[in-house]
Amino acid sequence: MRLAGIDLGNDSIKIAYDGSNEPITVPNIVTPGYDRHIFQEEDAPQKALDVTVYSPSLTLNNRRWFVGQLATELEDNSELEETDNKALSDQSLIVALTALAYSGITGPSYSPPTYSQTDEVELVIGTGLPVRTYAKYRESFEQRLVGEHEVVFHSTPQLRGRKVKLRIRKAVVSIEGAAAIFNLATHDNLQVRDEEIYGGVIGVCEIGALTTDLPVIRRMAIDNHFSYGEQMGLANYLDPIMREVEDQFGYTFPSRAKLAQRIKQRDYVIQRIGEGQATMKPIVDTYFSRAAVRIVDLIKKRWKKCPDIQCFYVIGGGAAALKPYLLEAAGPIKLRFVPDSELQNVLGYVKVARSRMNQGAFAEITT
Repeated sequence: MRLAGIDLGNDSIKIAYDGSNEPITVPNIVTPGYDRHIFQEEDAPQKALDVTVYSPSLTLNNRRWFVGQLATELEDNSELEETDNKALSDQSLIVALTALAYSGITGPSYSPPTYSQTDEVELVIGTGLPVRTYAKYRESFEQRLVGEHEVVFHSTPQLRGRKVKLRIRKAVVSIEGAAAIFNLATHDNLQVRDEEIYGGVIGVCEIGALTTDLPVIRRMAIDNHFSYGEQMGLANYLDPIMREVEDQFGYTFPSRAKLAQRIKQRDYVIQRIGEGQATMKPIVDTYFSRAAVRIVDLIKKRWKKCPDIQCFYVIGGGAAALKPYLLEAAGPIKLRFVPDSELQNVLGYVKVARSRMNQGAFAEITT
């Protein structure tokens, strides 16, 4: 039985296994699948996740889907919106199960079956929900994850025709942002690494695609009174950037994921029809500056309501994208950033699940 952390982000699903420092990321995007014409096979399975997914928790069952990177290029793809709840979302579960199946049978510690035609992967997983949905949906989210699920790969290179049975024995659900602080505070063996974080009152701003969570961690326990979540994330600003780029330059991004990838690579050049080029950086600067001002305002309000907070960590995929804008908006207010901020939650989920399984003293972070 393997232990995995899975971060069901609204923009991407990230998976990390216990003992591995190489998480995988799959864009949280799908489109209905079909028999596709392949002129040249992709050079890696993750670039062409073409699957049929069965799960007792799905409303749309036994359907074929293009998942992740393959779906980002297609016009009829689906990305999560503000009204979606990841605890109840079919799409998030489809992408999560696909990612678990793919990573489960391609990882170095997997042993293929000797006699069976079906690959079997048995898991205990750690995962998380936003502050605002955690209390109401934690139990139903656990129930949707735990059980037996099946994923069949179709045109995926190197995995064509493989059937994977996933048995999820237990799901440990944390609050997004809190698991990241647990990861920063502890070593891999769960011993204390940073006394200030572990024993202090720490503010967290976890910026996602559709939500911004501001939990307050008091000596490794969630502060029920001051922790807060906002139904606002980076997607609120990516969508108008896409519209304005299309209006100004006639260039259409097929998905938020494609735009986010370009921004992450600092590639702002737009190829116009013909041989002309333009830059979208002024548009990105305008909207990201607005986003930073709003987020810094949320942090200030949280700090004012809870003056015991010793420091504020800004994490998540949005933190990396917005860092220069946040530093400018914050002025004299010091905000703390960490490397690989988008991976802190998923690495924390692994540790939280392991501590719960070990019946250790650190499991209070999940309650």
